[in-house]
Amino acid sequence: MESQKKFYLECPIKVNTYDTDYMGIVSNTVYPKYFENLRNEILDKYFPLEEMLKEKNTPILAETHIWYKRPLTLESRPIGKINVTLSGASRWEAEIEIVEGERIYCKGHQVGYYFNLERNKPVRFPKEFLEKYESI
Repeated sequence: MESQKKFYLECPIKVNTYDTDYMGIVSNTVYPKYFENLRNEILDKYFPLEEMLKEKNTPILAETHIWYKRPLTLESRPIGKINVTLSGASRWEAEIEIVEGERIYCKGHQVGYYFNLERNKPVRFPKEFLEKYESI
């Protein structure tokens, strides 16, 4: 994933007791929350949500695909990796991995749009944002 990065981020994921079942295995329903946390982290780094909301815009999620490879447990110390690419005037895609060393727990793919809340439809990314993206 790292060789093709533009908007890329890695950060630790804390596995909490409430993320797990009675056997200490992270529920599959928790992974979308981990993905959302990673997307919020990458937004904070490259394009803060507060800036988007000033223009009544926000990134919305259209698809999430998750491929579970092995179970996360309370003892796991995973790292989340996310790489976001722009693929059109308003469309974005994210590749996500949750790993620990060479061990891959899951892979994910998300598709979304840059969306205007007042017009209730996708809008073009701002010129300044696109220039920042191209300069990386």
